[in-house]
Amino acid sequence: MSFSNLGLSNEIIRAVTELGYTKPTPIQKQAIPVILSGGDLLAGAQTGTGKTASFTLPLLHRLSNDSVKSTSNPYPPIRALILTPTRELAAQVESSVREYGKYLNLNTMAMFGGVSINPQKRLLKGRVDILVATPGRLLDHVQQGTVNLSHVEVLVLDEADRMLDMGFIRDIRRILSLLPKQRQNLLFFATFSDKIKALATGLLNHPKMIEVARRNVTADTVAQKVYKVERDRKCQLLAHLIRKDNWYQVLVFTRTKYGADRLVKQLTQERIQALAIHGNKSQSARTHALAKFKNGSLQVLVATDIAARGLDISELPHVVNFDLPNVASDYVHRIGRTGRAGASGEAVSLVCVDEYQLLTEIEKLIEQRLPFEVVAGFSANSHTVPAEPISDERKHKPQGSKPQTRSTAKQSAPQTVIGGKKSDPRTSSSRRWAKRDR
Repeated sequence: MSFSNLGLSNEIIRAVTELGYTKPTPIQKQAIPVILSGGDLLAGAQTGTGKTASFTLPLLHRLSNDSVKSTSNPYPPIRALILTPTRELAAQVESSVREYGKYLNLNTMAMFGGVSINPQKRLLKGRVDILVATPGRLLDHVQQGTVNLSHVEVLVLDEADRMLDMGFIRDIRRILSLLPKQRQNLLFFATFSDKIKALATGLLNHPKMIEVARRNVTADTVAQKVYKVERDRKCQLLAHLIRKDNWYQVLVFTRTKYGADRLVKQLTQERIQALAIHGNKSQSARTHALAKFKNGSLQVLVATDIAARGLDISELPHVVNFDLPNVASDYVHRIGRTGRAGASGEAVSLVCVDEYQLLTEIEKLIEQRLPFEVVAGFSANSHTVPAEPISDERKHKPQGSKPQTRSTAKQSAPQTVIGGKKSDPRTSSSRRWAKRDR
């Protein structure tokens, strides 16, 4: 099947072809006809499956064929609203809309915080057909009366599960109250939950349900591995792996902004080029770091979960969980940055003893045991450094279990390590890992 078989216009097919795409992905095959028909959609798809094009292409087709409604409002009406959880994802989606719609007479705009609001106000005075926005900045414009949502024809909630995890439900409900009741609603998620089910029930009207992969699973193209390590040896182990295997374009996740900055400093001292992106970084700094990482001039990009949403790097080979996420479903999102569109990738997690419960929750969610290894000289022993405090980038606190630090009572349990060497730390941590091995 080709894109022309899906009923898209010649202008859209031309743009898609020029970008190198010839055949639609499974999510695109199923979603595009539903959206073109005007029906509501609830779609589950893992990252890297072509999700953005699955709603962008039919959205462009519909708007290019429909006439614009007249209004007396000084700010021309927004015809389609795409909500995303983060700035990076908003910028990425808007860029895709522009690329796919470059032969159409439609105007697009990205709206997010971290930058001056005045240029956005000026753009809104012109015609904006498709607005890609984060909830917070959109509500800033609503409060100032600089955006017209009274004629929105299509609403897209992209990565709705992440928006709910970040605590945006009140903002979403407020935005929904400002939209026309008669509209098309498209809700996309990566991991299904009771929250998504509740949101869909109140938002969608007799939706078509599409899932292109089993819920909450990781892609088969991603090789997953766990390294057992002392907390205070994680940076040294990461540097060792980067040098030993000559890793490039390594995306590293930390749990906190402080942890991201500290890791960048440590890697720099190890003569490994690294930059961080997180909520305390200016938008220009985040954009600069991401651009260097995408063009291959930056070896390591350290990110928090929120800042990393929307990262779309072609054939990203390595993702490292320096800290395990506090919310198990974030593990799926994180490692979904690699192994995209059929390419292979590797996801490595550096796990210390006090993260054992988090690892158990992840394995329960994805319904598989993760293989683990120990590198000689880095194994967990009786010296356990207290866990770094868990905090959010935003005032919204995600739901999830906090890691628990266990006691260090001595036990007789020799530990086997890579390279044929053995050590006998005689710690409760060895016993816990041995219990997990069974």
